[in-house]
Amino acid sequence: MTAAHHALTAQVSDAAIDTACRMPRLPTMRAQAADTIARAEREGLSYAGFLAELLLAECEDRSRRRAERRIPAAHFPREKSLHEFDYTANPNVDPAVIHSLATCDWIAKGYPPCLIGDSGTGKSHLLIGLGTAAAMADFRVRYTTAASLVNELVEAADDKQLGKTIARYGRVDLLEIDELGYLELDRRGAEMLFQVLTKREEKNSIAIASNEAFTGWSKTFTDPRLRAAIVDRLTFNATLIETGTESYRLARTKANKTNGLK
Repeated sequence: MTAAHHALTAQVSDAAIDTACRMPRLPTMRAQAADTIARAEREGLSYAGFLAELLLAECEDRSRRRAERRIPAAHFPREKSLHEFDYTANPNVDPAVIHSLATCDWIAKGYPPCLIGDSGTGKSHLLIGLGTAAAMADFRVRYTTAASLVNELVEAADDKQLGKTIARYGRVDLLEIDELGYLELDRRGAEMLFQVLTKREEKNSIAIASNEAFTGWSKTFTDPRLRAAIVDRLTFNATLIETGTESYRLARTKANKTNGLK
């Protein structure tokens, strides 16, 4: 075989690889093909090794891109990560528990974390951080406040779309409900929320944050039987994290003001 014929064959091969990667949408394989070919020739990779390198690169990059799309799809109100949480400012929170939850094993098992504590103690930070970790692990996550969720359910019911809305919330791998316990819910709203929880029972995980202990939920859920059923749904196999009563946001603000006066 002549050098010219060999070069022509290489050109045809390169063009074929480029075209073939475009059709099934394999951008990483297309982008890395030339470098991988050069390394395969340099290092003497087998055909199988060369193909494995390209396929693994495509799979890893596709997984990363999908995880990046999961974060905006979760509707987090702001960016928060677990590694940014200040455990020294709130010693009530056990880092070992949070690090264990960061593995996301509890999502596959459907075990719910429940964050209970006063405002400013880091509940929402931890909730968003756990949701972000789950999204980066390629789980479908949806964050919402209790009030927003109930309002959406009421509007859906009025539009005769309640079943579709409940089904949509039932499909995500992790539903995070923040600010549960802040507002009193009427019976209709509470019953709709219960339907969402029932749809997810023992199938897909829920994580909640509340400024009220479960014993104080009588102000939010006025019907005692419904309240008991909702608490039962949320606490079965739950990890309870009590963030305390002292606002470290307020403490930090006071400290900053004090330092500014010095």
